[in-house]
Parts: sequence; structure tokens; C-alpha cells
Amino acid sequence: MTTPEALEAQQTALLVMDYQPSILGGLSDADELVGRCAETVASARAAGIHVAFVRVAFKESDLDGFPSHSAMGARIKSAGPAMHADAPTTQVRAELGATDEDVAVRKVRVGSFSTTDLDTRLANKGVTRVLLAGVHTSGVVLTTVREAHDLDYEVVVLSDLCGDPDQSVHDFLVEQIFPKQGTVMTAREALALHQPVG
Repeated sequence: MTTPEALEAQQTALLVMDYQPSILGGLSDADELVGRCAETVASARAAGIHVAFVRVAFKESDLDGFPSHSAMGARIKSAGPAMHADAPTTQVRAELGATDEDVAVRKVRVGSFSTTDLDTRLANKGVTRVLLAGVHTSGVVLTTVREAHDLDYEVVVLSDLCGDPDQSVHDFLVEQIFPKQGTVMTAREALALHQPVG
């Protein structure tokens, strides 16, 4: 793992992933996590860093796309209305202050890229570095680290903005796995690397 170099803010995007009630419900410190993330979103936006919100939610037609052997498909179908695209439980937490200026995508698999146009939208903005904040660490964060790395983004995982129901799994991924594909640091450390626009 190498320490990222300073970069102009407009070349970076903060990806806020699965910060929705249906996923946050499994975390005992969800409200604290949301509070820290909201502060980071505001600071990133003020610095000129792009902000993207990723949520996982399904329409009826999406459910038909799961093969019978899909473990994810079985979980989503058993969740019923809680994971529907229009359900309050799949909307980004209001405290995060999403705006029409932000990138927003809805995914139907674990990672942030494979079932969305996120890569194209980030590329159109000239983004080369992604800062990852998400729940769960063992789900969307792990998969998106691998996807983003394979798409040649510089990957920075914000350790204090990721959470998992199993703290030991979170710790293992942050300490042993993610440094193989990118950099792990706190949100404050990451924001300090960016040169403001203007």
C-alpha cells in the first residue's frame, strides 16, 4: 500500500454506498456512522469533490433476473417489500443531504459498478480516484474495492465510514485485504489530500 498523492478535488469522487435503512439496520452504531458520513459529504462537497450515492433496491422485473441458485436472489425475495425500489427502507438516509447535483445510481447486485452506469458517469467527470464509504464492509465495500481496482481507479477506503455487523470481519478486511488493492485511511486524512477547486 502506498500513500496517495495530493490530487485536485474534481478528480475525486466520494462514493456513499448502501447508506439506507434496510442495510444500516444491522449495525448497532448506525446513527453515529450516518452522522460522520454526513459531515464528510458536506466537507467533500465544499472542497469540490464529486459525491455519488449508491443504493441497492429492486423492481419486480429485477427479481426475475436472478437465477434459481442465486443466494442473493433468495435473500432479496425473502425480504419482500423492504427492498423494493420505492420503499422508504431503500432510500438514502436524509441526513446525508443528497442533492440533484450528486450522482445517484440504483444497483441490483452487490458491487457499485456491475449493474449501473457509475463508471461512465464518473469518467465523464474526469474522476480517477474514489473514496469509499459503505455498509456492509463485507458486502458492497469489498466488492466495490475489487471492481474499482479492476477499472483502474485509485481506491481509498474510508475506514471510519464503513461498517459491518461483524466487527472482526470489518477489522480483517480493513487491515489485511483492502490494502492489497488500495489505501485505507480515515475520512479526515483523505480529505486533507485534496486541493480545493478554484
